[in-house]
This record gives sequence, structure tokens and C-alpha cells, in this order.
Amino acid sequence: MKRTVPTIRILAALSVGLPLALRAQARAPSLEVPDWVYPVPVRGAGGGTPRPDTAKVFHVPNSTIGYTIKQINNTFDPPDWHPATHTKPPEIVAHGRKPAIYACGFCHLPDGRGRPENASLAGLPSKYIVQQMMDIASGARRSASSKPSRPMELMKQMAESSTAADMKQAAAYFSKQKLRYSPRVIESATVPKTHPSSGLYVRDPGTDVDSLGDRIVEFASDPERHEIRDAAAEYVAYVPIGSIARGRVIATKATKANPKPCVSCHGDLLHGVKLVPPIAGRSPTYLMRQLLAFKAGTRSAKDGAPMREVVEKLSVDDLVAAAAYVASRKP
Repeated sequence: MKRTVPTIRILAALSVGLPLALRAQARAPSLEVPDWVYPVPVRGAGGGTPRPDTAKVFHVPNSTIGYTIKQINNTFDPPDWHPATHTKPPEIVAHGRKPAIYACGFCHLPDGRGRPENASLAGLPSKYIVQQMMDIASGARRSASSKPSRPMELMKQMAESSTAADMKQAAAYFSKQKLRYSPRVIESATVPKTHPSSGLYVRDPGTDVDSLGDRIVEFASDPERHEIRDAAAEYVAYVPIGSIARGRVIATKATKANPKPCVSCHGDLLHGVKLVPPIAGRSPTYLMRQLLAFKAGTRSAKDGAPMREVVEKLSVDDLVAAAAYVASRKP
């Protein structure tokens, strides 16, 4: 299929602003990025979620549709368990374009809710979504961690392979969807025992617990519903005791140390203002990764300068608190 705007043309246009982005990254202060924010599967580790039965037809609550695991894992025709909850997606969202571009709805789900390992796109401004894809393609938006990240690798592949028309169609669709679910945020000194998966944690069987410490640990309440890509699956995030109250101050109160709280740009309810994205009710681990990327300078695009200025003055513990509070708000 002939493309209307070759990807290389998009990247060439972006290259003009790249030196500035690289200079911003070079000025970023040294930052020790916490490993726990970037969980990756442990090779050869036992336990965890059993592999689904390949012959079984799966079902989820509040849906009459059934899929086999082969259908669920089809990157060019992903499952849509709840089609009545969103408008009809364009071809690029529903099916992608073989061989290089997976359906956007495979990772971000047909309604744009996303999952903790990737972005919730529902309700984001369309121009903001397009700009983020362009930043990923140009290298101006990267992970703050040196750990391998399959979700980020795939997103870069998608962004580099997409045309401007692809980006605009997907962005226009996701911007009109409503973010219907937010994670359940629980303050606690302990967390159910988990093991790392790709971008989130998986709860172990049994009742054993671990000390939470200063971490955020997020996982699906029902691991199977996560694995079969149910957009209505519930996610639970354990955060340190007192972090929500501390995060409320950081997000809503201007102080000498933090003159630009979150609400000054993202709005009083954190529902976004014009091209500034809504952030309330989004995954706290996803939010944490973005805050760290701004602090490390790996989100180095010009439009991110105000965020880099804010997080430069905040400690990692401050970022944990801010992410906990923002995630606990209603989208």
C-alpha cells in the first residue's frame, strides 16, 4: 500500500529540533533511577500465571463475546470485549497495517484505556498524542532506564513505521474516548508478594506479603483478565503510607520549593487544559516512569521544558507521592 507521507520525511522534519533536545538531556542532573519502577520478567523464573489453554474459549464479565488465546494474541485483530463502550475505531486502531504496524488497540486496548505497562490514550488531546509519537520516533522521548522495555521498543517501531495520516487518525479517535476506569490506590506498609512482568507486577498465589518500602507496586486483581486483554480489568496499586496526602500538597500547593504544582498546568481537577494532558486516574507506575524520564532528561522535547523544570527540584520520594495522589483522583 502506498503511503501518503513517507516516514523518513517525518523524521527529517524532526531532526531540525533534535540538537536542542540532546542539549537538554546533557544538562540533566545525574539521577539514580529506581529499578522497581521498570519491572521486567526474570528469565527462567518459576511460578506466576499459568499459560492459558489454547483450545479454551475465554469470556469476561459483562460481555457475551468469546475468544481463543490465538485470537486474543492476534496483533492485527485484537479482542474487543466491550465494543459498546466506545465508538467505531479506524482501521489503524482496529487492525493496524501489515507487516510493520500492529493495531493500536492491541496494546492500548480498543477504548484507549491502556495498561500499566503503556499509556492510557483515552481523552488525551489529539495533537498531544501525535507529538508524543513524533518524539518517540525522533528519540526525544525515551525511557529513563537502561533496562530493556518491550513495550517501549514496540512503540518506537510503530512510531517509526507510521505515516502522519496514521498518527492523526489514531489520535483523533483516542482523544474522543472517555477514560472509564482508574486504578485502586491503597496505602500500606506491606504488599502481597509479587514477581515482575513486562512493565507491571504479577501477584503470586497464596497470602505471603513483602515490605513495600518507598515503592509503588501495581498489578491486576485478576491476572487472567489482564492476560486476555480485558479493558475492564481492575488494577491495584500499593503506595507508601502517607504518600497520597504528601502528594496532594505537591500537586495542589505552590511553595517556595515547588512554585508550580501540578494543578497550575493540568487544571484544578488534573483533567487537563487545552494541549496540557489530563493526568488524573492514570496508572501511578506509568506516571512515575514519565516523571523520571523528565527528571533524567530522556523526555527532552521542547514542549516538555516546564515539566523538566518542575521535577528537577523534586526528589524520587516526592515523585512517588505525586504519582500516588494523581492516580487516586477520578479521571
